[in-house]
Amino acid sequence: MMFGITDLWLFVISGIALNLIPGPDSLYVIGRSASQGFKAGSVAALGIGAGTFVHIFAAAFGLSALLATSATAFMVIKTIGFIYLLYIGITMILTKSVSAEHKPTVIKADMWKVFRQGFFTNALNPKVALFFLAFVPQFIALDAPNKAIAFLILGLIFNFNAIIWGHILAWSSAKISAKIQSKAQQQDDRQGQPRLANIMNKIAGSLFLGFGIKLAVTDQ
Repeated sequence: MMFGITDLWLFVISGIALNLIPGPDSLYVIGRSASQGFKAGSVAALGIGAGTFVHIFAAAFGLSALLATSATAFMVIKTIGFIYLLYIGITMILTKSVSAEHKPTVIKADMWKVFRQGFFTNALNPKVALFFLAFVPQFIALDAPNKAIAFLILGLIFNFNAIIWGHILAWSSAKISAKIQSKAQQQDDRQGQPRLANIMNKIAGSLFLGFGIKLAVTDQ
């Protein structure tokens, strides 16, 4: 029982299973990968992973307990997260293709913006903070010599697996999108690629609006 961690194998399996459940993070990676390729999806996954570190350190050192006990703190973070999810959703819905030399192209976000949006999508979600506060302590012994260290180790393991899963999503989404675009090109449909990207952006944007509304009505 190193560092007071118990049932590590069960923690890993449970964490992987939880990562497979679709949510705003997975949706963001899929949307960016489908519209901009694997690199954008990879950057999105890394941004989300960076946002997760905020919750890991906050929970390890007791800051997340504030969200669980303070209605005001929870409401403030929830409102900020709600507004940001709406912003991303509306931005993706309104993104349109433009013409360059009579060939349709898609307006693409730069990699820093992709990373930044992934980071804030996760960091501003109080439900993630409460998840870590509720889930991780179950695998730390009551007599652990340093509970913060044990929490950090478990959090890093969870986040590492989540980033790997994010890259799997990015790769598969980019591949599927590329195949659809290739078929459209073979059919001499010059509008195929931007149309697909626009559709993906609008679908992802609409779902982000849904996640934002869902977060807004979430109780502490």
